[in-house]
Amino acid sequence: MTDSITKIQNCRLIRDGQIVHDDVLFIQSGKIVDAQSHFYRMGSKPSKIIDAQGLIIAPGYIDVQINGAFGVDFSNWVGEEKMRENIDIVAKELLRFGCTSFAPTIVSSSPEIYHKVLPLLKPRKGNKNNGSEILGAHVEGPFICQDKSGAHPKELLVDAPKGFADIARVYGITETENPSIRIITVAPELEGIQNLFKKFIELGMTVSIGHSCALVEQAERAVESGARFITHLFNAMQQFHHRDPGIIGLLSTTHLSRPYYGLICDGIHVHPNSVKLAYSAHPSGVVLVTDAVGAMGLPPGEYKIGTAKIRKIDDYRVEVIDNGRLAGSVVSISECVRNFKKFTGCSIVEAVEAATKHPAELLGIENRKGTLSYGADADLIFLDDDLNVIRCFISGEEVDIGST
Repeated sequence: MTDSITKIQNCRLIRDGQIVHDDVLFIQSGKIVDAQSHFYRMGSKPSKIIDAQGLIIAPGYIDVQINGAFGVDFSNWVGEEKMRENIDIVAKELLRFGCTSFAPTIVSSSPEIYHKVLPLLKPRKGNKNNGSEILGAHVEGPFICQDKSGAHPKELLVDAPKGFADIARVYGITETENPSIRIITVAPELEGIQNLFKKFIELGMTVSIGHSCALVEQAERAVESGARFITHLFNAMQQFHHRDPGIIGLLSTTHLSRPYYGLICDGIHVHPNSVKLAYSAHPSGVVLVTDAVGAMGLPPGEYKIGTAKIRKIDDYRVEVIDNGRLAGSVVSISECVRNFKKFTGCSIVEAVEAATKHPAELLGIENRKGTLSYGADADLIFLDDDLNVIRCFISGEEVDIGST
């Protein structure tokens, strides 16, 4: 018996870089399917029809850097059972904001924390029961620069003079097995790190450079060695100088494939003018990230990220209590998309693709995520013209998102 088919009609689809008007979308077995090849020839009819009432349908958002939310901090070990519960809380709550896939991020921590937490962050398919899909972990540190540590405790930062042996010791992985890490953020100038990029890639990691004092020549060598991403551009890196633009200079490199770059569009971490500057230089490389912490979705007060005590000042700003440094954000991915459009003046499609198509391409999953192409996962969001998330589907099933 053929699996039931859902037809969504009276919609506008973001597909192939444009908004397609008066179109329809078909879902079967949690996938987007081609109506003609799958069932028109067989004489089948959809078992369910959804009227989208003219809304825009886009792929679900993807957040590749999120430290926690809703009182949960992925870097804070609270026991295996509670950690599993916490991961589920975030995965389910993120659907409210149209985020259907994410990379839970661990800030610089002790080996003990990595060894306990990483096994719980293996890739996991998203569905109505599990919530958003877990793409694997993003390990942001501890192989980062002391002078650009941001909210990361300096006493936990290390380099890798013994090569991969240091990596294995910290994360608890081997040269042949990496069950959980999908993205690794490192400072490329650290001793022993850049020689390991090839091994990271062989183990399925996307290499990102950030929290770094790298000059432009070092940054370019990192890209030549396989780095494909810049962690939260402008933040925690050598600031732009006209004679040596540092990592920021990769936006306009003329002899290399320019990397993707993360932008925290909360209006605090990066000035709107700087957001527009980056977008103008490299529009196809922007990847919107929240860098959200456990205080997201909670009232102002004191919280933690890893071992650092932080204070949520208001709905926009979070600081390390000891030094006043920014400590991640409390912005949602849907608000990042709306802000990005406002800051840059880009089109609806360009804003949405910065949180769908581009992160999927970054991770090499563009055939099943970040697209409405046939065969892709039916992770969908319905948007109004102001980019508010009205409805959300994961693996073809609608979830109750309440008011966002």
